[in-house]
Amino acid sequence: MSRSLWFVAGAGAGVYAAARARRAAEALTIDGLRDRVGAAVIGLRMVRDEVAQGRAEAEPELRRRMGVAMDRHTPRELDHPTHHTGLATPTPLSVTPDSTLNSTPDTAPGPTPIRKQDDR
Repeated sequence: MSRSLWFVAGAGAGVYAAARARRAAEALTIDGLRDRVGAAVIGLRMVRDEVAQGRAEAEPELRRRMGVAMDRHTPRELDHPTHHTGLATPTPLSVTPDSTLNSTPDTAPGPTPIRKQDDR
């Protein structure tokens, strides 16, 4: 009985090894490589589609949180340079024609007080 068990085990291992060798040889042929590349391309397309679907599902919620309009035909608020920072746009200093560099102010300049955000 022991010999027949080893015979069956050896035959099974031989069949398994032959099948693996045949698959490996087939994978290294031109058609096999073409199939593997095609499968990789299909896999990448599936990942790309899943990412696009996830992005499309998450975009309305993100826009709602950020307060951005959903209509794509109106000017987008994201195009505004200060939208992401929340800071106001700096206004340029205006110089009046009657001010000169050599004029002295009526009061001596002093330190400007630091205002807390609550003091607005």
